[in-house]
Amino acid sequence: MVEVIRGTTVESRHRGCAIAMNSRGETLAAWGKTGAEIYPRSAIKMLQALVLVESGAADNFDLSNAELALATASHNGAVEHVNRVIKWLERIGLDIGALECGAQEPMGKSAADDLIKQSVIATAVHNNCSGKHAGFLTVALHMGAPLKGYVKADHPVQQRVRSVIEEMCGVKLASDNGGIDGCNIPAFLLPLDAFARGLAAMIGDNLSASRKQATKRILDAMAEFPELVAGRGRFDTRLMQATNGAVISKTGAEGVQVALVPADGVAIAIKCDDGAKRAAEVAMAGALQNLGLLSKAAAAELADVIRVPLFNRAQNKVGEVRASDDFIQSFRLKT
Repeated sequence: MVEVIRGTTVESRHRGCAIAMNSRGETLAAWGKTGAEIYPRSAIKMLQALVLVESGAADNFDLSNAELALATASHNGAVEHVNRVIKWLERIGLDIGALECGAQEPMGKSAADDLIKQSVIATAVHNNCSGKHAGFLTVALHMGAPLKGYVKADHPVQQRVRSVIEEMCGVKLASDNGGIDGCNIPAFLLPLDAFARGLAAMIGDNLSASRKQATKRILDAMAEFPELVAGRGRFDTRLMQATNGAVISKTGAEGVQVALVPADGVAIAIKCDDGAKRAAEVAMAGALQNLGLLSKAAAAELADVIRVPLFNRAQNKVGEVRASDDFIQSFRLKT
C-alpha cells in the first residue's frame, strides 16, 4: 500500500487494507482484506463521543464545541489542550484525580520538552485521551452513575458506548470481543468494513433526527477546532485546516486512519498491518487525492504528507514515502 523510496529503489513496504464507503454503506473502493477484524483504537472516538451528546450530558453541562472536539481528540498534551480539560473538569466539580486514563508524557514533542524544562511530571491530564475521559465522566455525572470505574466494560457509560457502536456499525459485539485500550477503556474488535460503515452512517440520512443532530454536532466541532483534535503539525490537524473542515480526519494507534467527507458522502478507513502511523497517513492522503476529494489548493498545501520527503543527517533529500502505484491505480471509485 505504501512504499519507502531511497534514491529510485523501493527500500521498504507497508501493507494494509483500505475501504471507502458512501453514506448508504455501499463500498466505493477497496484494497486488501477489508473484512479483517481490527482494533479501531482512537479512530473510533467520534462514535464514542455521540453518547456525550445523545445522553443530554453535553447540554446539561453546557459544553462548548471546543470541549466536544476534545472529546474526540488524541491531543498533543500542549497547554491549550491541558488547560481546557482542567477547566472542563473544574466546571463539573471534578479534578484530574477523577481521570482513569493513566499518566502519559505529552504526544507533542514541544509539550513534552516544556514539562522537562519546568521539572513537571506528566499526569493523566497530559494523556492524549484526557478529553475523551472528561466526556465519559460528564456522562456518568449526568446519568447519576458511579464515577469510579467508569472505564470498566460493565459500567453504564461504556455499555451505552458499546450500544452506539453496534447500532452505527451494524454489528453485534460479543461479550468477550476485544481488549483494553491504551487509555484503559474497552477496545472493541470489529471488521474494518463494519467500522467504515459506522463512520459513513455519521454523514448519511438513515439516522433518527436526534442522532443525525448529534453526529453533525460532533463533526462540526472537529471541523471548527482541528488544533484541539490533534495539535500543531499533526496530520489530522493539518488535513482539516487545509480543507477548511471539508475533510474530518482522525488517527488511531497501530496504523489506523479514517477520514469523512460529509459534502461528498464518503468515509474512508485504513489499517496498516505493521501498525505504522507514517504509512497510514500517507495512504490516506494519497487516497483522498486519488478519489478527487482534495482541492488543488489543499493538495498543494499537503504535498509533503502526500509524498513525505526523507532527509539524511546532512539534511539532503534522499528519498520519500509515498502511496504505491498499485494502490493508487486500484483504489478508485467503482463505476
